[in-house]
Amino acid sequence: MTNKQIVREVIACFVVIIIGFVVLLLGTDNFRAFTAEQARTIALKEEQPMIPNVVLEDSKNRTYPLESFQEDRLLFVTFMYTNCGTVCPQLERNMQKVYEQLPSEYIDYNIRFLSISFDTETDDPDTLTKYQSYFNSDGETWRMARVQNENELNHLLDTLGVIVIPDEYGNFQHNTAFYLIDSSKELIDVLDYTDIDGAVKRITTLIEEEQS
Repeated sequence: MTNKQIVREVIACFVVIIIGFVVLLLGTDNFRAFTAEQARTIALKEEQPMIPNVVLEDSKNRTYPLESFQEDRLLFVTFMYTNCGTVCPQLERNMQKVYEQLPSEYIDYNIRFLSISFDTETDDPDTLTKYQSYFNSDGETWRMARVQNENELNHLLDTLGVIVIPDEYGNFQHNTAFYLIDSSKELIDVLDYTDIDGAVKRITTLIEEEQS
């Protein structure tokens, strides 16, 4: 192989590397996201969308708009369905740990918790009552509810980037996270549901900043 051939091969390899780098850069949002879910989370955090004021029906058969439950507090939200045999029980168990690790004086006064079922046909108030008992949800400062209006539910899910795909057996494939909404009804964070300490720290910091 001549020197010219060697130079041409080196240049060709260099060009391929540069192209690969650019593709990776663009495809991972400047290396911040390596999966579609990570990219979706980053976009939500940057957009901070306003949460639609959907109508909830909770485990005590009460019907009311979401904002009347939240009022001027932080709101900590999960999405689940009670027949889920995979991630949902762990999601709600971790939510329970966040709830229990926060200073008691913050609960209700500064923050409320809400688990929303997207299985509106199955998860009626009686079913939600039974389910919340597994996690010591009091039905007041931490409520479990459904959004009966399909259009409202889909709008809420789309706003928060929640993907829900039903299958033929009555189950759902879905992504999972903790959603933190501020008192002005804006989504301010999407948190890893496995990072309990991180969620507690994030909430505590926000409340302490508001109080200072």
